[in-house]
Amino acid sequence: MGNRLLCLGLLTALLGYCIYTPIPEDVAQPGTVMLLSAALRALERLSEAAELLGLNYMESMGLLTVAMLVPPTSDENVTVTDTKLSNVPVRLYLPRRAPGGLRRAMLFFHGGGWCLGDAGMHDHDLVSRRISNELDAVVVSVNYRLAPPHHFPAQFDDVYSVTKFFLQSQVLAQYGVDPARVCVAGDSAGGNLAAAVAQQLLEDPEVKTKLKAQVLIYPALQALDMNLPSYQDNANKPILSRSLMVRFWSEYFTSDPALRKAMASNTHIPAEAGHLLQFVNWSRWLPAEMRGARTYSTPAVGSSELGQRYPGFLDPRASPLLASEARLRGLAPAYILTCEHDVLRDDGVMYAARLRAAGVPVTHHHARDAFHGAMTFISWPFELALGHRLLNTCMDWLRENL
Repeated sequence: MGNRLLCLGLLTALLGYCIYTPIPEDVAQPGTVMLLSAALRALERLSEAAELLGLNYMESMGLLTVAMLVPPTSDENVTVTDTKLSNVPVRLYLPRRAPGGLRRAMLFFHGGGWCLGDAGMHDHDLVSRRISNELDAVVVSVNYRLAPPHHFPAQFDDVYSVTKFFLQSQVLAQYGVDPARVCVAGDSAGGNLAAAVAQQLLEDPEVKTKLKAQVLIYPALQALDMNLPSYQDNANKPILSRSLMVRFWSEYFTSDPALRKAMASNTHIPAEAGHLLQFVNWSRWLPAEMRGARTYSTPAVGSSELGQRYPGFLDPRASPLLASEARLRGLAPAYILTCEHDVLRDDGVMYAARLRAAGVPVTHHHARDAFHGAMTFISWPFELALGHRLLNTCMDWLRENL
């Protein structure tokens, strides 16, 4: 009996060690955050175990998406339907109130590392219906293809196709949308897609409608330097660890573990791409308080083979931070949310700086007590006052700028 209790105690301690994530001292509701982080970390560990048994890691992680899916349910304020635009699945939110004129519109791209997520996940559904109701806006939440089996540029192609289709004058008229009040928005990987779409639209002569705004919520914007200060400071913070973000990035381009291994050691950049490092040089683009006492060093140059086989991570459509200043000029005003305890913090901070340098109006909200994904935790069982605060701040900006 004593040996069994000892074994149970050791297994419990081992499990706790494997799923434990340090919670920053300035994060409110630490108990809820710890429970949330532990649940996600446990799913990561189970997915790693499944991978050892020959199962696909991301398919195992996808159980989270399945568990959080809700049907397209209309309410007294918003009509919600699943349909297709440009042959891409979308969840469409239409306000039910009588329009007082032409409406705003938002094209929303969900997060999930280009591998997970769905427009129908409970928290994304709540955010979309709230925006639709409170802003009297048509919201198109896009269910783009995911990796695996679909790698870059499939995800970008899907969201761009929907956006370009929706911006046609006859489609805007069909939904009663004001052509001067349309924005793109997304969180995490969705923020990446929103930034890339905004850039591409400027260069597309077939698109006559200009975006009013872009809303980038803790976006992932570059895949060149996996050792930015935020990647170092927040490598094991909730909800997004460095190792998981590296896996998301590599899986976006290929399931070949060679790229993931090179990204993990920050040796994936081919010599011929060295000129792009100026765009992610954090010693230039980060404020002093985020640089700290660190000394900048250029990421090690790796083999050209990976860059030749998987050139996607050098493409601005996948890494919008790599766009030249000329490509950034003329972009729609941006709202960028970054979180202090987030591996992606520096991506958003540097993009805000680069947009400003290119003359683009930017509202940068940096939440010093927040972590990656915080804005979507607005319902039971992981409801956070922080999530509501971040969403309210974003909504206030949209009221004034969209």
